[in-house]
Amino acid sequence: MKPSVRFLWPWLALAAAFLLAPLVFSSPTALTMESVMGIMIIFALSYNMLLGQTGLLSFGHAVYYGLGGFVAIHAMNAVIHDKLGVPVVVIPMVGGLAGLAFGALFGLVSTRRAGLVFSMISLGVGELVSSSSFILRTFFGGEEGITTNRAKLAPLLGLKFGPQIQVYWLIAIWCFLCIAAMYALTRTPFGRVCNAVRDNPERVQYIGYSARRIRLIAFSFAAFFAGIAGGLAAINFEIMNAQQLGAQQSAVVLLMAYIGGVGYFVGPILGAIIVTLLQINLSDVTTAWQLYFGLLFIAVVSFAPSGVAGWLFRHWEATRSGEFRRLAPAYAIVAPGLIAGLIGAVMLIELANRQMALARSEGSAMNLFGFAVDASSIAPWAAALVLFAGGAAATWVLWPKVDDAWGFVNKGLRARGRA
Repeated sequence: MKPSVRFLWPWLALAAAFLLAPLVFSSPTALTMESVMGIMIIFALSYNMLLGQTGLLSFGHAVYYGLGGFVAIHAMNAVIHDKLGVPVVVIPMVGGLAGLAFGALFGLVSTRRAGLVFSMISLGVGELVSSSSFILRTFFGGEEGITTNRAKLAPLLGLKFGPQIQVYWLIAIWCFLCIAAMYALTRTPFGRVCNAVRDNPERVQYIGYSARRIRLIAFSFAAFFAGIAGGLAAINFEIMNAQQLGAQQSAVVLLMAYIGGVGYFVGPILGAIIVTLLQINLSDVTTAWQLYFGLLFIAVVSFAPSGVAGWLFRHWEATRSGEFRRLAPAYAIVAPGLIAGLIGAVMLIELANRQMALARSEGSAMNLFGFAVDASSIAPWAAALVLFAGGAAATWVLWPKVDDAWGFVNKGLRARGRA
């Protein structure tokens, strides 16, 4: 394959995905979910500029997402009040510039040190801004937040961006541009120096660069793109509140980056899609959806530390080299026990969740995998325990076959120079 084609096909595939998504999934709920995915992709990639590219673990990245959104929503209200001819398409840039300004301001303090010190400072800044949101009510709107109406801004080419499909296209275009810009940034000499600061800051100092200055610039860039995501969120939801700059939002973006894989540029994109999909759909199915997120995070960190992207790339290399034939039989042997264990674990969680609901007088009857069961009876608990214990034991006994298969695959990849 020619280098130009190899470079272009991922971008053509990305553009095709943006174009086809609203055609294939065209319901109002699907359009809303696709719009949120686009916003979260920008947000997760901006976080990965800190964590994956520069090695800065932040616990307060939602500050710049939230502040960018608040500034954007105030700008929208000002445009509406003064009847200025500003279209909604430029509002995300307002959020981005706000994120850049706050990122530079807070970055002057937080990027003096890296490692644990940076993480604790970012956590402190996040809590400071989050608590201030209930004090500075004029700017943050208190518990109710700040609302707006995007359709009252000046139209662009006859579009007022009232319907969700028009908002989706706006978010899709901004998302594509931001992905391209962040990828291009990683390919510049600055992006390479960020990697050097992540891996060996002392050597960076030795060759004449200021590690602190590099961290500050990377921090400001990350805040800029997070602000763009916040501006798009203000347009999409037409409301901003304190929850969108608090610790929970910072935890969500951290989950997206780690689940997707911080070592790969495409990792946060996959993580944003997976987490958003689960967040919207699981919350409609079970009230214990946050527990599933925690368990998923633990499983990925423990068993797939390179994330979903790393797991997929490993299997892609095995498939390209013809070595996947060694993996398929091992996976087939382990799969029944693994599936049984997962089903048993879900049953135990849902039964326990229903027991807590029973304490709130919500009744013991429930629907589990399409079957009506009674959480107060012994039968579903016994079935869940048998499935979980039996599946876990079978997986534990048979998993060495998967390890052995990967040993042969890695040996074959090394022989071909791909490992």
